[in-house]
Amino acid sequence: MNRFFLIVFLLITSTFASAECLVRGTGDLAVIIERATGSVQVVDTTQKKSLFHIAGLGDLSHASVVYSRDARYAYIFGRDGGLSKIDILCGTLVKRIVQGGNSIGGAISQDGKLIAVSNYEPGGVKVFSAYDLSLVVDVQSTVVDGSKRSKTVGLVDAPGHRFVFSLYDTGEIWVLDLSNGQLDLQKYPNIGKQPYDGLITPEGRYYIAGLFGEDGLAKLDLWHTEKGVARIMDHYGKGEQKLPVFKMPHLEGWAMAGNTAFLPAVGHHEVLAVDSLSWQEKARVKVHGQPVFVMARPDGRQIWVNFAFPNNDTVQVIDTETLQIVKTFTLGKGVLHMEFSPRGEEVWISVRDKDQVVVIDTDTLVQTAELPVT
Repeated sequence: MNRFFLIVFLLITSTFASAECLVRGTGDLAVIIERATGSVQVVDTTQKKSLFHIAGLGDLSHASVVYSRDARYAYIFGRDGGLSKIDILCGTLVKRIVQGGNSIGGAISQDGKLIAVSNYEPGGVKVFSAYDLSLVVDVQSTVVDGSKRSKTVGLVDAPGHRFVFSLYDTGEIWVLDLSNGQLDLQKYPNIGKQPYDGLITPEGRYYIAGLFGEDGLAKLDLWHTEKGVARIMDHYGKGEQKLPVFKMPHLEGWAMAGNTAFLPAVGHHEVLAVDSLSWQEKARVKVHGQPVFVMARPDGRQIWVNFAFPNNDTVQVIDTETLQIVKTFTLGKGVLHMEFSPRGEEVWISVRDKDQVVVIDTDTLVQTAELPVT
């Protein structure tokens, strides 16, 4: 059975314990999401071996993960509305709730006390206690078509104990501030048609929403929210040619290296290099296919790119100084996710159709390990 793997690194150290909790500090564990079986593997990234297998997590077809402040617990957001809290040092499911009908991601607050979940169905954002997953606040989105509420997308956590997200059906950005123990909601309407995803820049200042219904991006300065939303990069999107788009690229797949943002061109076989201060395009790099994730090595020296079907067997590496492709890997069909180790010496890549995760040394560009995923 073909599987979808999402590899997420966590700062945890480990040795194997089959039935007991690991009694040690954190440093080098990773979590691998297994879609087909609704399960999670906890792996030791130093020894390249599996430590725990945690099942019963529901539909993980579009799963995402955030971690507790002490890096002991992982919170798994499932497509079926499930929110699961797992203990990574014990390899156990602490608690699972089904809080909605169709979820699309989540975030954890700056202080680690709150977990927010973004919902397609019934719409809106729900916020839970990170301790026991009890409901703290239910933020209902704008009503469309009489009773249905807008899908929410692009949920991120922001400095100041805030959450920021977009409303797909009504073209809005909302900022949810819970810093004083009370709900303060800022709403920005008319940002553009059908915002489908969002990102926050590494320093936490700008929230950017991608638009599916028109070209361009919407930018909100979180230092000066009173200035409202500005439009940037009006050329960014499907363009006049309306080329077939096999998969809309994820905005969280953007890469930031110095003052340059690298982002996938929609429907084109290109990666765009953009000045992150002026948001003006600087260059374009021709690549193997339609990019999905464009990811920077932690030191910003390399950009790693994977691609939409039918070119989803390939990964390419771009040198950020020369903007040249320095390596092309053919790893097998279904290369879906990549994740760097915390200091960037390795990249872990999921290969769905081979039921494995491959590990590549980012300095030598040589594959060093393969891990089977069941």
